Amino acid sequence: MQIERGPKKRDMLYKHVCIESFGYELPPHIITSAAIEDKLAPLYDKLKLPYGRLEMMSGIRERRFWDEGAMPSQVAAKAGANALRNSCTQADEIECLLHTSVCRDMLEPATATLVHRALGLAKDCTIYDISNACLGFLNGMVTLANMIELGQVKKGMIVSGESSRQLVETTIQSLLNKPNPTREDIKEAFASLTIGSGACALVMAHDSVSKFKHHLLGGAVRCATEFNHLCRGNAGNMNTDSETLLQEGCKLAKYTWQKTQEILGWTNNVVDRVFCHQVGAAHRKLLYKSLELDQAKDFSTVEYLGNTGSASLPTTMAIGIEKAPPPPDTNIAMLGIGSGLNCLMLGVKW
Repeated sequence: MQIERGPKKRDMLYKHVCIESFGYELPPHIITSAAIEDKLAPLYDKLKLPYGRLEMMSGIRERRFWDEGAMPSQVAAKAGANALRNSCTQADEIECLLHTSVCRDMLEPATATLVHRALGLAKDCTIYDISNACLGFLNGMVTLANMIELGQVKKGMIVSGESSRQLVETTIQSLLNKPNPTREDIKEAFASLTIGSGACALVMAHDSVSKFKHHLLGGAVRCATEFNHLCRGNAGNMNTDSETLLQEGCKLAKYTWQKTQEILGWTNNVVDRVFCHQVGAAHRKLLYKSLELDQAKDFSTVEYLGNTGSASLPTTMAIGIEKAPPPPDTNIAMLGIGSGLNCLMLGVKW
């Protein structure tokens, strides 16, 4: 007798999980790469560095800062309110709230508690923080999707509020304070100068209560923790081996994409649109070459938002869908990667 087998243990597949709507919030203060180089002028002049190299090497023209004193919970709550409105969802319908930023208001309590209070969500709402560098938001999507698929919740929300002001300003000051600066010092600090701020939120629902029926299909995860040393930092300091991180990150992305295709039964030809974590122009070019995906299917925000951490991919997808709404049955790939190294890729049937 032949036994019909279901998905493999590690296969990530969903039948009843829907993406309802994103909400995002962009900071008001635009900081150009040229302005950052103006602040670093003493260092540039001393080392005879050409101006314009920051934008030329990263593809980032500008990034944004929140007002002084703005907290991650406050900006995440604004994005959350936008997501509730866009998804036609009432606050008391949200049964789970996951805060997924690198940035947090404090170590304790969970920043999710402040967002929950600000949004006026129900008392029986499950709330907690998830942190996994730039991959946190997608980890939150999977965590919530699992709960929805199991029937534990009908609707939930993921939020992220990232702030780059402290890191960028501290990096600039640290470089200027070095008594004997070298080009290698700038190279190690380069990634810190590409970081931007942003906030995003997403409402997800069981298909029985979904208004929009944009189905999250599933995906795959891969990690390469032997490279966890390539990017390490805190709010005021980050050291990055950008070149090695780029190469190894794209290798990991290739393996993860192959597994994602296997699980979803996809080929590159069936993918209509792609949204990926926004790092820089070199990363974007090598990523699509490694995955053999048509870069024309991509939508980019890195030029004017920079790398906004965990808010990067969902904000890019939210803006991309807003500017060009996908027709029904569009296959969308979400390509997430974070330091560690960690990679998570998801497929959506719009």
